Amino acid sequence: MIEKLIDLFEYTYHFNREMIKKISENISKVDEKTISLINHTLNAQQIWNARISGEETFEVWQINPFEALENINHQNFLKSTEIVQSQDLDTRIGYRNSRGDRFENSIFEMLFHAVNHSTYHRGQINTLLKQNGIKPILTDYIFYKR
Repeated sequence: MIEKLIDLFEYTYHFNREMIKKISENISKVDEKTISLINHTLNAQQIWNARISGEETFEVWQINPFEALENINHQNFLKSTEIVQSQDLDTRIGYRNSRGDRFENSIFEMLFHAVNHSTYHRGQINTLLKQNGIKPILTDYIFYKR
């Protein structure tokens, strides 16, 4: 299970990096929604990592300096893989969501959600890229594994 989760975070890291690169190369053509979604994608992974680790979280929709996105992505990857390797994935963690509601989930559930959430938003970003005349990136997991 540990190796599979690490593989999913490697996949997430890789395609987040490719999205940041594609946006950077076409920055004059992308819209504010694209910038918002790439930030949100990275922010969400940081938030789930921080909830697990008991650290300070980003804001869900905060806009980070564009030049910081690659480092945020890298730090997210390092933190997620550290959690996978050092924590009992069945441990349940209590937290508050962005609206202040209390929930409790296992570390595995939180991490799997982070991966799934980023995949969802990369799909949205690809749609926006295409609408702005930019060739989208094939980000399906199977393409990553080929």
